[in-house]
Amino acid sequence: MSTDTGHSGIVYWRRSLWNGAHCEPVLVTLRPDSLHVRDRSLSTVLQVDPHAVSARLSRLGTLVLKADGRRYALAGRGASLSPAPSAEQQRASEHAGSGSRGPAASGGVVDQLLNGGAAARMRDWYARLIAAGARAS
Repeated sequence: MSTDTGHSGIVYWRRSLWNGAHCEPVLVTLRPDSLHVRDRSLSTVLQVDPHAVSARLSRLGTLVLKADGRRYALAGRGASLSPAPSAEQQRASEHAGSGSRGPAASGGVVDQLLNGGAAARMRDWYARLIAAGARAS
């Protein structure tokens, strides 16, 4: 029996590559048998077995997921126009727990100063997804 309870956190879904207002916070929860992405109202955006996901990390730290024929670009930080995470997302994130920090969870000085550690957060999510069975693409 696995003791892994999973990992949960709030990242930003880039619904548009060009419009920062369409970069919205999503609550991502990864468990051994499920990847669940929920929007600000906690409605399901994506729920799938991690084995059915392909993942790629861009040079700028965007985690690109492909699942169910759709593409999801996730970033560790929103744009200046992005809405803040909802109170419901924050409560759900605290309730779900964030699990242990992964090996890639701490970023370098430049990432911390210029990007708030966003690239390191996405490297951590990428490593966790691959460990859960997602395909690297």
